[in-house]
Amino acid sequence: MKEQLKKAEERMGRRYDHMCREFAEIRAGRANPAVLDKVKVDYYGAPTPVNQLAAVSVTEARTLTIQPWDASILRQIEKAIQKSDIGINPMNDGKLIRLVFPPLTEDRRKEITKDVQKIAEDTKVQVRNVRRDAIEKLKAMKKAGELTEDDLKNGEKKTQDLTDKFVKKIDAASAAKQKEILEL
Repeated sequence: MKEQLKKAEERMGRRYDHMCREFAEIRAGRANPAVLDKVKVDYYGAPTPVNQLAAVSVTEARTLTIQPWDASILRQIEKAIQKSDIGINPMNDGKLIRLVFPPLTEDRRKEITKDVQKIAEDTKVQVRNVRRDAIEKLKAMKKAGELTEDDLKNGEKKTQDLTDKFVKKIDAASAAKQKEILEL
């Protein structure tokens, strides 16, 4: 039974971590290096993430600076950013690239908060699916004679407690991201 609970907790944790990565990629009007996580640059024939080719830093609230370690790759980084779907035009001064994040309109902020709510709700559904699977496995173990009725009830309660814990974490992360987006 403990093994089933441990597996369920790991699966729920992976769902939560994935949601947090999705939240990090959402542009909230301020500079965030995570928006470049999906941008790959063709470096000697291999698609390489920007953060492995350059120092990426937030210089001002809405400005991201990319300083490559190899100056010859500057044009390729700029082209990769332009091809990507982050929606920001890079400014190349010959030594580094600046990404200036435009302020978001009120309507766009509301749209983004709806997206955040949807991602959070989808993650909660995934966590509840993990709970359902775990409880089904516990019931199968009881049917096979591996668990007693009391162990089954205890396992169901622990699985529900675990689910509640992750749902609270998801709600807290969602609320924090929505607050960040709605701040001016």
